[in-house]
Amino acid sequence: MAHIDQFGYGWITPALSYALSVLGSVLGLICAQRAREAHGTAQRAWWLMLAAWAIGGTAIWSMHFMAMLGFSVTGAPIRYDIGLTAASALIAIVTVGIGLFIAGMGRSMLVKVLIGGVVAGLGVAAMHYTGMAAMRLHAEVHYDSTRVGLSIAIAVVAAAVALWLATNVRGALALFGSALVMGVAVNGMHFTGMYAMSATLHEEQGTASGATASNLLVPIVLAVILVVIGLVYAVLAAPTADDRAGVEYIQSRMADRLDSLTPEAPAPAPDPHGLAARSGDGAAKPNPGSDGLSSRFQSRR
Repeated sequence: MAHIDQFGYGWITPALSYALSVLGSVLGLICAQRAREAHGTAQRAWWLMLAAWAIGGTAIWSMHFMAMLGFSVTGAPIRYDIGLTAASALIAIVTVGIGLFIAGMGRSMLVKVLIGGVVAGLGVAAMHYTGMAAMRLHAEVHYDSTRVGLSIAIAVVAAAVALWLATNVRGALALFGSALVMGVAVNGMHFTGMYAMSATLHEEQGTASGATASNLLVPIVLAVILVVIGLVYAVLAAPTADDRAGVEYIQSRMADRLDSLTPEAPAPAPDPHGLAARSGDGAAKPNPGSDGLSSRFQSRR
């Protein structure tokens, strides 16, 4: 058996992977909270999509790749298949998104959270082992079935907990604490799956085809930075529930103020001669209750 090192750069890679998982979890939980506050199905779906990118792309897949930078097999240089690596990222984002839509659309229910957790957890496990299958090295890779099953169970439980937190957590302190817990769960699943692997070197060694981890590092880091900036901008630019309540309060106060400043309609002027009614050509019509001055004038003529 070849010697496998999980921490080739010491604690730098696991610390960075944990930081990425917490950062993605924080952004994902904020987006999920905005989805709960959204007015309308389209707006809620938009926020859940952003949450899927944050949790699936940053908290899970980026954490996986960062942790893999410290992974090495003694005597067997590792290369990565670019297509399978990209596919593993897509699997993480899509399956987490499906789980979020199951748990987050409509009324929140425990059964929906459990179903969504199973879907997302199996997807996270599929992402992990697809990423492992993307490795190219001159060695025979083996997996311990018990540890693989344990890693899948951790992924399902972690996903269900994450979906429950996404649909129930409120408040900044609770949100940050939940992100710390999610980071522990995601990293626990990853390293459990990594310890399930063993390798036997081939007799003939050479250079495997594919990209090195350093070749993928720059584009992946740039992609993560752009995604994080986009998510932060979306969160900061969108009004919160408190903002909308404040705007509605100001509008109601302004409406009340305008109503108080509107002058009342003047009362009609008195009509002592009873000439208020007029004919179509504007001539005054005599009132039957008048003093009869018009008839007296006609008799004197």
